[in-house]
Amino acid sequence: MLSIISEFGRILKSKGIEKGDRVLIYLNNSPEYLFSILGLWRIGAIAIPTNRILTKDELQYMINNSEAKLIISDDEAKETIEKLNIDSFIPHPEETESYREADLLPAETTDWDDVCQLQYTSGTTGKPKGTMLTHGNWFAAIHNECDVLQLRQNDVALIIYPMAHVGLSWAISALSSGALYIMMSQYNIEDYRYLCEEERVTVLGGMPPIIHTLTTHPEYVKQFNSVREIISGGGPLHKKIWKQFQHLYGIPVINSYGLSETIVIGTGTVIRPEDYWSADRYESVGHPVCFSEVKIVDPNDASKELPLYENGEIALRGPAVAKGYWNMEKETRETFLEDGWFLTGDIGYIDQDNRLFITDRKKDMIVMSGWKIYPTEVEEILIKHPAVEDLAVFSIDDCHKGELPVVAVIWKDDILTEDNEEELKADLDKYARERLARYKVPHKIFTTNKLPRVNNWKLLRRELKEEYNIYADMD
Repeated sequence: MLSIISEFGRILKSKGIEKGDRVLIYLNNSPEYLFSILGLWRIGAIAIPTNRILTKDELQYMINNSEAKLIISDDEAKETIEKLNIDSFIPHPEETESYREADLLPAETTDWDDVCQLQYTSGTTGKPKGTMLTHGNWFAAIHNECDVLQLRQNDVALIIYPMAHVGLSWAISALSSGALYIMMSQYNIEDYRYLCEEERVTVLGGMPPIIHTLTTHPEYVKQFNSVREIISGGGPLHKKIWKQFQHLYGIPVINSYGLSETIVIGTGTVIRPEDYWSADRYESVGHPVCFSEVKIVDPNDASKELPLYENGEIALRGPAVAKGYWNMEKETRETFLEDGWFLTGDIGYIDQDNRLFITDRKKDMIVMSGWKIYPTEVEEILIKHPAVEDLAVFSIDDCHKGELPVVAVIWKDDILTEDNEEELKADLDKYARERLARYKVPHKIFTTNKLPRVNNWKLLRRELKEEYNIYADMD
């Protein structure tokens, strides 16, 4: 594997990539994704992992913002990358088979605080923010993930997450411990349970929708009898589903909390099996991981720490907290405080046992199956549709996926008629799918005459959610 990483680094250097240069990775889950990341780190470059479902416009923004010099992709994405203003490199899997151990490329000298990755995460302003992660951040994060899962050499880890985000950290953690790492290019329940049984998986990647699916299929239990633990995160695991899964499968759920800015749970919290000995523990995301701190602060004054059981903004501090946001000084100052605390934007409380509970979001972020969706970003795209007068994106509850993005639309008076409402909805849906990653596309479109606003200005998304939540789980 080191020879392959070395060769990736050598090829990148031959294309003019030097220490500190930014390079996008636009691949599906694959070994090449991992080799690209590690090859870039070996030469001191800065990797920008992106998800394959991002559109041309979303990619171009990241390219422009980061001033990236190259994009690593594949033949299937040629049509997209040819439209981008950037050079490209397409690694071919068959070429990696000929790499040899001899003549390894020496690793570039880097420091603990050197940036090695820009992890783009959407913001409430609609502009994605490039989170600056360092080599030191990653060193701490891998240590903590190995500790949380108690990974060992004889483990078999089946990981389903996108390599563009959490899949990368769990992959490196598994490999660093000597475990066998199994990557799924795309999740489906049939391959998932087959691989688990066939490979005798001990550490299983999961998320609330998957755990929910497993609870509805008791006949699957025998296929998962080798599993020591299953990971959950990326959204709330409802208490009822958690209890059902524990009763049916008897597999401890490692329920974790972290963000892009903390390399998942590099600095964050986790609940271990011993933390939910009674039913009331089936809602917590647990204790801080090693070297990490958590506290609750006044959402309007971060200098004021709140007492136990009082809801406030969750703040994290630890060695995996990012340096800030790329070329966004104002947002960095507002979120990454001088004393090392990172303001997450999530609302929660801490109980008497120092366990963290998440209750709300300071911002209006929607979490669907672990995907984070920011309503403002979606609204700024959809409002440009010629038939739309005004609109609001919000969420309705979904037992399977946690939340679903939906939109309430006020159509222009001269366009909406008694007969064309469904046609307008279909056209707006098409418009969204052409301009947004598919997970951001609203699942339902509602027609309304008025949106709830304070003084005709501040939108009250909570009122919309309460009004339309009668449609939750209607499918």
